[in-house]
Amino acid sequence: MSPPSDPAAAPAALTHFDAHGQAHMVDVSAKAATHRIAVAEGSIRMLPATLELIAQGNAKKGDVIGIARIAAIQAAKRTAELIPLCHPLPLTRVAAEFDIDATQPRIVCRVTAETLGPTGVEMEALTAVQIGLLTVYDMCKAVDRSMVIDGVRLIEKHGGKSGSFRADVAESSGRAG
Repeated sequence: MSPPSDPAAAPAALTHFDAHGQAHMVDVSAKAATHRIAVAEGSIRMLPATLELIAQGNAKKGDVIGIARIAAIQAAKRTAELIPLCHPLPLTRVAAEFDIDATQPRIVCRVTAETLGPTGVEMEALTAVQIGLLTVYDMCKAVDRSMVIDGVRLIEKHGGKSGSFRADVAESSGRAG
């Protein structure tokens, strides 16, 4: 495969590797602290009867959505402990929303994470979605081990030197991010 002829279309360098190919934490000391926002989402598909248990609040372990929301928020706050090269960030806001979609049947989790800092909060939003959905799985696995988590992705981000990103714009333009 030949390299792209348009230099602007060339993939960006991986930032978590130094000139010798060794993994390192990116130095953000020279970056301005700005308001940064990231929104991520994903879903967990399940049997209709499982979704009904969750919707009615009759799951054996209690309020599945409420516990998953707290787990998602907690995960965002602990992302730097879970992902080795992430910077610990002073989060200013984490909101986790869970929507029941009986037509699929599934639960969609969408997390918005915000900070005032020198680096983005994409990893915090993505981690929160995954842990929120895993919590749903954990609380309902006794009745449905066939649940599937999928579609976890960054929906949008704002702030910082690279500007804004929206998944629908990137998908329609062929950009990966």
